[in-house]
Order: sequence, then structure tokens, then C-alpha cells
Amino acid sequence: MLATGVKGNSLTFVCLLKSCGEQCDAKLGRQVHCCIVKGGWSNVIVDSAVAHFYAQCGDVTATSTVFDRMASRDVVSWTTMITAYVQHGHGDKALQMFPTMVAEGFRPNEFTVCSVLKACAEEKALRFGKQLHGAVVKKLYKYDIHVGSALVTMYARCGEVFGAQAVFDKMPRRNTITWTSMISGYAQSGYGEEAVLLFRKMKMRRVFVNNLTIVGLLSACGSMQSIYLGKELHAQIIKKCMGDNLQVGTTLVWFYSKCGEHSYAARILGAMPDRDAVAWTAMISGYSNLGHNVEALKSLDEMLWDGVTPNTYTYSSALKACARLEALRDGRRIHGVVNMTQAFSNVFVGCSLIDMYMRCGKVNEARRVFDAMPEHNLVTWKVMIAGFTQNGLSEEALKYMYLMQQEGYVVDDFVLSTVLTSCGDLQLKSDCISFLAQ
Repeated sequence: MLATGVKGNSLTFVCLLKSCGEQCDAKLGRQVHCCIVKGGWSNVIVDSAVAHFYAQCGDVTATSTVFDRMASRDVVSWTTMITAYVQHGHGDKALQMFPTMVAEGFRPNEFTVCSVLKACAEEKALRFGKQLHGAVVKKLYKYDIHVGSALVTMYARCGEVFGAQAVFDKMPRRNTITWTSMISGYAQSGYGEEAVLLFRKMKMRRVFVNNLTIVGLLSACGSMQSIYLGKELHAQIIKKCMGDNLQVGTTLVWFYSKCGEHSYAARILGAMPDRDAVAWTAMISGYSNLGHNVEALKSLDEMLWDGVTPNTYTYSSALKACARLEALRDGRRIHGVVNMTQAFSNVFVGCSLIDMYMRCGKVNEARRVFDAMPEHNLVTWKVMIAGFTQNGLSEEALKYMYLMQQEGYVVDDFVLSTVLTSCGDLQLKSDCISFLAQ
């Protein structure tokens, strides 16, 4: 087009950017952006398309830069920026931006509202979500099936499953996403029977069932440890050729592991065409939770041979197995790998390392891990104190109990009883009782 001397217009650039974004062709998209800047084609529509392109390519910084430099903005540009933040894990920034958008006189559309509700769900910002729900009820913003589904998801993800049900019941129309959000909400909140009942209603009304619906229902079966219903669902998965889906396969592995059927779980994992860290971790944590610690460590080795990088949950589950086996050599090997990754800064991995070293009698190594951790939480302190008592170091346990209190943590009954039980020396018991009297 350019070679023939034909000049583009705004629509040409918008179409090009849309194509680049869909294909994640960052190089060509940037070249188009340069042409827009050099040719002076910038306007609110073109700039919004540029911002959307960068968001599709995962470059939130570039999206923000384009947005900040826009001479004028509209609802689409604001929604593009808010959605970009939400989709790339910056829900807090999206929630900060939304009031600014409203204050500047822009009325959010249904896409804006859906994105902000998703941010509320991710950030567990229930109060913000309720305020937005109130505005929707007052008809300040447009309400449709997508907004209704986003409200159901928001309440469910924030643990307000009955609030989600109230929204669900009042919806004049529902789609697969709405039903799936409600089923998943019940499953995640431990209401497995309600999730199953809702699924049966969904089938009676002949609503299309997708992979996420199956995942939500399997989660419900796992929480109830309903092996028969789960196997029935597994049969339907095979019948509908859903077994190759990574998320469905991973949830099946988790379900069978949860129900103690580790041979089924291993068979499904082995048959999966693609296995990611989540699938392997479902298997490893399943073995670990069932006390099959040797198998858990073997699965970790197989995962590494498969070329899959473990995540923080994988390391925690594997270290839990090492602790139970008192497998110091394996634990140190995992520690060496963890030290070379970002996982070392994770507080749960740190707790697992401390527990492993304490159970293996390596108190000084556990202490070094504790001291090197960038942050501690209540569980970290409890693991240290319990480890000292397991190794007969009552004075150290008492010392750390005092340090824990000085750091602002409440010393609960578990810590007190653990330390008091270990204090065989009368003076130490007296010190512990004095602490109780404070």
C-alpha cells in the first residue's frame, strides 16, 4: 500500500493495530505506532487503539505511557487502561483509576464495570464491589448479563457466596459463565452439595457446559470427597472429549489425589498430552498429603526430567515430604535449587525449609533460613518455636516466643502450650507462667 503511494488514514491504522494485537506482533505494532506519531495521525480513536495493542502484547508500561500522553480521552480509552491493569495482575491500580475516571465526568460502560468488578474479585475488595453493585442497582451504570455474571463472580471470589446467590437469583437471564461462576463459588467456599445441585439444575435447563463448569464441579466433588460422583463426571469428560484440556486434566489429578486414589491420578497425569507446573504440583501435593512421601519426591524428579520448572507450591509440597522422611540430602538438594529462583523469598517455601531442617535435627540451618527470609508471618514463628521444642531446646523456644511478641504477633494458645509442655526445668516453667500472667 505504501509502496504504491497510497496514504493511510485513521481507520487504516486502527485495523493494522488490531491485527498486530491479535497476533501479538509487537515489532510491527511498534512500527505502526511510529508511523502514527511521525504522520501526526494521533487522535482519541487511534491512541486508544495503540493503547489496546500494547495491552494485548502484555506491555502495561507502554499502555500507561500512551494513555498518559493522550491529549483527550473517552470512555473507551479509560476502559482500555483499566482492563489492561486488571488483565495483567494490577487490580489495585485499576481500583485507584476508576474513581478518577468518574470524577473527570466519564460515565463507565458495561465493559468498564465488568473489568472493575474483576479487579474487586482479584483484590478481594468486597466493600468497593458492593459500592459498585449499589450504583448498578440505582441504574447509574448499564446492567446486562455480563455485569450480572461479573457481580456473581466478585461476591463468590470474596467469600460472599450467599451474596452471589442473591444476585444470581435476581438475574432475568443467565448464561454459561453465570452458572459456572456460581458453581465455582459454592465449590471454593466448601458448599459441595449446593454446587452439585446447581449443576443438575443447569443440565435440566440445557445450558451449555464448558471446561470451567467441569472444573468447578470437580472441585466440589473433591471438597466432598465424593468419588462416585467424580467418576461419573470423569466418564462424561471422556464422552465429550474434554480430557485433553489442561485445566480439566489438572483438576482430575487433584480430585483423585484428594480422594486418595493416587493410582488414578498418576494414570491421568501420564496420559495428559501437556503437563505444566500446576498439573505436576497437583500430583506431588496429592502424594505428600496422603503420606506417600517417596512417590512425591520421585514425581518431583520426573517433573524436572520433563523440563517443567516447579513453582512455590511444588517446592513446599516436596519439602513437606522430605521433612516426614527426614530426607536431609533431598531437602538440601531442593534448597540449593530454590536459592537460585525467586521461590526463596516466598514465605511458605521458607516455612517448609525451616520445618524440614528442624525435623532432620539441623537447628542451625533452620535458623539461617529464618534469618535470611525477607519477611516472617505467624506461621514462620510457630514453625521455629515448634522446631526448637522438638529438638529439646526449650530456652530457645521461650526466647523466640518473646521475640515473636516484640514483633507484634499475638502469642496464641498453640504457642503457649507448645513452649510450656517443653519446659521441663522449673525455672523455665516459671518464666513461661510469668509470660502468661502479663
